[in-house]
Amino acid sequence: MCDVDSDIRVAVIDDDAMARAGISMIVSSAPGIEVVGQADDGSGAVDLVARHAPDVVLMDIQMPGMDGLQATAALAALARPPRIIMITSFNLDEHVFDALAAGATGFLLKEASPTEIVDAVRVVAAGEAMLSPQATTHLIGHYVTKRRDPQRRAAKTRLGLLTERECEVLTSVAEGRSNSEIAGALFLSEATVKTHLTRMFTKLDVSNRVQLAIFAHRSGLVDW
Repeated sequence: MCDVDSDIRVAVIDDDAMARAGISMIVSSAPGIEVVGQADDGSGAVDLVARHAPDVVLMDIQMPGMDGLQATAALAALARPPRIIMITSFNLDEHVFDALAAGATGFLLKEASPTEIVDAVRVVAAGEAMLSPQATTHLIGHYVTKRRDPQRRAAKTRLGLLTERECEVLTSVAEGRSNSEIAGALFLSEATVKTHLTRMFTKLDVSNRVQLAIFAHRSGLVDW
């Protein structure tokens, strides 16, 4: 998580020069956010992160050479990896699911508005996964169903490890709600919500909110 008193440092990775420039302009125009570099492929992303240590990387999924999935895997293996937001179109590529399951923080649609892009950067820089209710549920639901998820029975069994309140929080996470929204809906403090999330990360052996949402679908707790 980045220092709240410092600008959020962002890197933009996309092989489309116009898209890269447009995203960089949107992000850098927002107060408290600085674009520290751009690259047009995955290998360039790895080099850029090594040089500039951005807090957040906006990563296109489909690029020549080292693609976004390979670059995400390389960055996730670092001692202090950046938060990674994958960028995709609504013609969803199965590799995006793989990237999220491997630890990417979230994803944006290429059609996202400037406000959505900036909000996503701020959310992940604050330590949360970026779960767009529309896009995330479509992505996870589509690919978990397509794969006929062989882990569904095991997930149902692991669901029994959670308390009733944790299941309520998990459902809200899968619906794309933020900690503050969950707190308001369940009449909890944000600190209590964070405690429930931490306990679920341990019980379910996952590392972020996106993986919690995937688990919620696999277990049958929610259905998209």
